[in-house]
Amino acid sequence: MGRIAITDGMDPSAVNRLRDAGHDVVEQHYTEDELVNGAISDFDAIVVRSATKLTSEILSNENKLSFIGRAGVGVDNIDIETASSLGIVVCNTPQSSTNSVVELTVGHLLASCRHITRGDRGLREGLWEKKQLKGTELSGKRLGLIGFGRIAQGVASVALAMGMECHAFDPYIPATIAKKFDCTMHEDVDSLFRLCTHISIHCNLTKETYHLVNSRRIEMMPTSTPNGVSCGNHIVNCARGGIVDELAVLNALESGDLTSVALDVFEVEPAIDNPLIHHPHFHGTPHIGASTLEAQSRIGEEMVTLLSDHFAGKRPHSALN
Repeated sequence: MGRIAITDGMDPSAVNRLRDAGHDVVEQHYTEDELVNGAISDFDAIVVRSATKLTSEILSNENKLSFIGRAGVGVDNIDIETASSLGIVVCNTPQSSTNSVVELTVGHLLASCRHITRGDRGLREGLWEKKQLKGTELSGKRLGLIGFGRIAQGVASVALAMGMECHAFDPYIPATIAKKFDCTMHEDVDSLFRLCTHISIHCNLTKETYHLVNSRRIEMMPTSTPNGVSCGNHIVNCARGGIVDELAVLNALESGDLTSVALDVFEVEPAIDNPLIHHPHFHGTPHIGASTLEAQSRIGEEMVTLLSDHFAGKRPHSALN
């Protein structure tokens, strides 16, 4: 049995299962200073979400860690290279939150075109902006998916059912996979921006994807469909903060080069002081892509399986190193 730190919360039923199995589970969030000063040195395993950053400095402290679990998908808050050099296995839960993120992405796409959040804000301010909030349908529009993993595939399925034309860029996914979803795979990301009025981000944050959405690419985006519908151009990011250059997006909104942007993730979180969130054509959510009862339950169950396999001497099925 092991001593497990859960620093950013986990489904209570999963925590109880770990305790029932005999593990010593500590649910406590630690500050960066506490982590640097060895707060987790006496743990065999740690489970984090996005709030806890496990840097090289933290992991290099003398400790007993042999397992890092990311309760979610993105692992840019974990120094996997350092973990690997220290023999620490890193796992995530890639399947558990797929449906929740798909639904949030589609929600943001709809809100972008139908001015749902702007209408809500107006009503709260005593405004009846019926004439000003004429929107457009998603049907008949071109959707560009940057990344074509499980979540993007789910978004494509919904978008196709709503009558959208789907395009994707993902250098790691063969075109045959995209074809199964009636989606056209592109060889370079710029062609996606040149063609699509709607862009949705579904890739990991890496050195290559940092600020992938920038002013140059925003300027490429069309604002109308081939048959002349002036639908504007829209960007949605429910993947990872930092992929979208938020200053470039703000400047594009102010200049009119971009019609709307919807973000669930930000380069710096919490994004309370971010000037972008005050623009009338921005709407967002505070990193809640996986924050549903169902997703959190599935994430907890998967994490229990990963930890159980690890402590039983088996290689966890989602090990990343």
